Amino acid sequence: MDYNKLADLLFPDVDKETSYYEDLYPPRNLPEGAMVTRFAPSPTGFVHFGGLFPVLVCERLAHQSGGVFYLRIEDTDSKREVEGAEKDIINAFETFGIKFDESVVHGGSYGPYRQSDRRDIYRCYAKKLVSEGKAYPCFCTAEELSELRERQEAAKVVPGYYGEYVKCRDLTYEQVKKNIDAGKPFVLRFKSFGDSRNKIKFTDLVKGTIEITENDIDHVLLKSDGMPTYHLAHAVDDHLMHTTHVVRGEEWLSSLPYHIQLFRAFDFRLPKYLHISQLMRLAEVEEDGIVKQVKKKLSKRDKGAGLTSYIGEGYAPECVIEYVMTLLNSNFEEWRKANPFAPIEDFKFSVKKMSASGSLFDLKKLEDVSKNVLSRFSADEIYERVAAWSSVYDKEFNLLLTSDPDYAKRILAIGRGGNKPRKDFALYSEVKGYMGFFYDSLFEVSDSIPDNFKKEDIKNAIDLFIKGYDENDDRQTWFDKIKDVAAGIGYCPDMKAYKAAPDRYPGHVGDVSMFLRIAVTGRMNSPDMYDVMNILGKSRVVSRLEAFKNTL
Repeated sequence: MDYNKLADLLFPDVDKETSYYEDLYPPRNLPEGAMVTRFAPSPTGFVHFGGLFPVLVCERLAHQSGGVFYLRIEDTDSKREVEGAEKDIINAFETFGIKFDESVVHGGSYGPYRQSDRRDIYRCYAKKLVSEGKAYPCFCTAEELSELRERQEAAKVVPGYYGEYVKCRDLTYEQVKKNIDAGKPFVLRFKSFGDSRNKIKFTDLVKGTIEITENDIDHVLLKSDGMPTYHLAHAVDDHLMHTTHVVRGEEWLSSLPYHIQLFRAFDFRLPKYLHISQLMRLAEVEEDGIVKQVKKKLSKRDKGAGLTSYIGEGYAPECVIEYVMTLLNSNFEEWRKANPFAPIEDFKFSVKKMSASGSLFDLKKLEDVSKNVLSRFSADEIYERVAAWSSVYDKEFNLLLTSDPDYAKRILAIGRGGNKPRKDFALYSEVKGYMGFFYDSLFEVSDSIPDNFKKEDIKNAIDLFIKGYDENDDRQTWFDKIKDVAAGIGYCPDMKAYKAAPDRYPGHVGDVSMFLRIAVTGRMNSPDMYDVMNILGKSRVVSRLEAFKNTL
């Protein structure tokens, strides 16, 4: 067959040679060793939390090496596209501080960055495959393909268009022309010369050396509407955009043999692949009456699966990114302990430290990481972040915060700074609960003093404290007065003495502090009481102590 003639028949609208695009997208001018990576999502719904894994790997590899990280929207399947999803993808990753060097928003010399805008490019390269006898038109109807699958299922063989099940592979030029003249729709299929009995070895940068079965299926390259499948589009794009490393989920391993064939058919240089394990979660299942915990893939229906939901819940983007890094690199936590205040960009990300098995999503661990990250923020930073978040998600609290910014910052400054900063909250949404008692409209006594303490002791302790309280006292003088209060009601003013003979006293100085803490803050656990009282001021402190005493 004259394949050039066939190519002209199938693609009469394609008037360019592939050399045109090779010249249009020359090799990138980058330093030696620089990596070019991409994130290439389909706009088919909300952004999954697991999407942060390949994105963060790609961003680190590119930017650590002086390379390029770009965003490509793979929207060739219009039936699955969700309106607004593309914008959500871009906004979500920008919110989490992921910076793309090139994208549909930022532009770049290797665009367009939306696949639906690159239709002519794909058709040009598809025509090239036909002209070289590596692709052919298939006129099989949906009914014929359905019947084919039923035959294969009955025979219990691998489903697909291959071997004895191929119908259109050897059509003559005349037969093809007759079908086209008759207006019959067709898809373009890849002509595979693989053999499923062959095994090939492949080195994945995460999985290591793996053995895969050679592809023998004639997959579809172009759909009947002329748009490419993912397989054709990604191969052409990764080549023309000069992608050096492809980071994707391990579910794509099954497509790898076909992708290798496709790159070789075009004589493209194959990028290096990193197949990341799926993000898992612990789930409870019952077997024979016994409840067990098993690992399951984090699905879209699971709590915590939607990336943007973390913003609404009050997670700082930096916290989520840092948590993901703990899952991606086994040595990150050790580095963070040694460098508690260093920016995360200083960490040298390494593919060699990535786990080949699935990472486990742990919400409790995320909260622990978040507490550590937020504890490193200054009071001004926390205030600005919480004020911005609450302006959208808690307007009532926002009014309190912004009514007196200096007052709010004084509260948030308690215990900040130093080598061991306080870690009172993990989310912006928890700040209200942490500092709410500083605002009279939110103040309530939620904890109670244990019943083993006499009410008269509590009342006397409050009276003695009020009598000696001076808001100008320094910290040591203030605490010495609490010791005096303890002694005044017969409690032990010294903890060591109390521990040596606890039966001699009804209580100790720590119990007196607890009485005052609950009366002033309404809770057992709160920030440093000396700082709390200084911020509240004497009149409010005394007022709360008196009010609490009157409830006894």
